[in-house]
Amino acid sequence: MTVDYVLKRLGMFVLIIFVAGTLNFAIPRLRPTNPVEERMNQLLQQAGGVHIANVEQMIERYEERFGLKNPLWLQYVNYWIALSRLDFGQSIAYFPADVTKEVRRAMPWTLGLVGVTTVMAAVIGSFFGAWLGWTRTPLAISFVVPLLLIVTAVPFYLLGLLMLWAFTVFWPILPGGGAHDPLLAPTFDLRTIIDIVEHAILPAGAIILSSIGFWGLGMRGMMVTTMGDDFIKLAEFKGLKERRIFVRYAVRNALLPQVTGLAINLGFVVSGSVLVEVLFAYPGIGNLLYTAITSNDYFLIQGVLMYVIFAVGLMLFIVDMIYPLIDPRIRYRSA
Repeated sequence: MTVDYVLKRLGMFVLIIFVAGTLNFAIPRLRPTNPVEERMNQLLQQAGGVHIANVEQMIERYEERFGLKNPLWLQYVNYWIALSRLDFGQSIAYFPADVTKEVRRAMPWTLGLVGVTTVMAAVIGSFFGAWLGWTRTPLAISFVVPLLLIVTAVPFYLLGLLMLWAFTVFWPILPGGGAHDPLLAPTFDLRTIIDIVEHAILPAGAIILSSIGFWGLGMRGMMVTTMGDDFIKLAEFKGLKERRIFVRYAVRNALLPQVTGLAINLGFVVSGSVLVEVLFAYPGIGNLLYTAITSNDYFLIQGVLMYVIFAVGLMLFIVDMIYPLIDPRIRYRSA
């Protein structure tokens, strides 16, 4: 790996952030509605249609406060100046709270739920797929493949609905929503940890069950391809143990696409699992993003998506750097 290559990758990373950040600024503003006016109308509806004096003046003042009265080019310049200070402004939906504060409040819940379940699904699915792709696996195991296809085809929110009915209505043994008991003040003790885990079982189960088939089938396909390579035949002719051939030769080489896929999925972890979090009323980034979109909250949408953009770009950069450690055949050198 050369310094020139690392600098090129850093330049590409910066370019990705710039282009994606520009799109992040532009896309929310393509909506024809006024976010402040829409939010005020929502508040009026929540108040039961009670008339509030000087509504138009309030809307104008809020537009000036959020900078929406400025020309678009000036909003764009201010957008990048604010980003350089990691300042995403104030949320319209959660006014007067700052966007950064709201994201940091929701981020630990999403990392704990979606991050852990993504890694678990990738590890379990990849191991299971490698086992299915191994030529010496018992024939009875091949019947699991159709089950993987069926589970993968079922959306995780549908699995979530089925699990909600099964374990909160038909057999009420698990809580049906939230991250913890609303009467419990979260502290770092055993009771709180148990309560949080109980509330996370259903959303975590929905994500894992719907993802494990994707990872398993992908790994199985790579194992089938790898088993036909010459180095596998050579290892067999040398009389190496089956376990070593399976782990050191087959799995290690078939794992590369899985590592890339895991890196991309880990980058998207910070966006949360919107449908699952909304379905289970989980206070993560996905639920926050849903609220921002339904409230037409430019600044909250931009804040969440910038975290996603940066996380995905960073994970891809890290994976590109560690690929030579996974596969010694890969070398980044000038010709």
